[in-house]
Amino acid sequence: MKPEASKLLILDRDGVINEDRPDFIKSPEEWLPIPGSLEAIGELTRAGWTIVVATNQSCIGRGIIDIDMLNRIHAKMHRAVVNAGGHIDAIFFCPHAPDTGCECRKPAPGMVQDIARRFRVDVDECLMVGDSLRDLQAVSRAGGQALLVRTGNGRKTEAAGDLPAGTRVYDDLAAVCASLLENPN
Repeated sequence: MKPEASKLLILDRDGVINEDRPDFIKSPEEWLPIPGSLEAIGELTRAGWTIVVATNQSCIGRGIIDIDMLNRIHAKMHRAVVNAGGHIDAIFFCPHAPDTGCECRKPAPGMVQDIARRFRVDVDECLMVGDSLRDLQAVSRAGGQALLVRTGNGRKTEAAGDLPAGTRVYDDLAAVCASLLENPN
């Protein structure tokens, strides 16, 4: 039985958990975990963290993949996390193309707000790990804490600057995990 979660951690998918691709992840075969990310999710799960994925998937809105393929990709991710001793409690995604103006597509705060509401936590208690400015902006605009990793697009995001106030920067998800387990606040 899973221990009672003490904290909620929101993770972007591409560039945080798995390698990012400029042409989108279009199949389970293209989904490749970043070294150490699955083990980090396992450690956090065992420490009682609730893990939620929040990902923009405009490849659906653009007609590149369909929802069935996205489900197959996510099934592979779930299996890989379980094999590392972890658990993802939920996956939230925005299927819309960038020009639709929806409230769920990061950098809008809608997805983060929805996660907080559904998991019954105050938004200001939400931590979100991302590799792109839009991830950091989404959680910051919602009132939560932004954590940048240097994997995926993270190095470019850090170099570009203009990060939301208070953004904490880590090399990768394993470093985030080590920091959170050492100092959960």
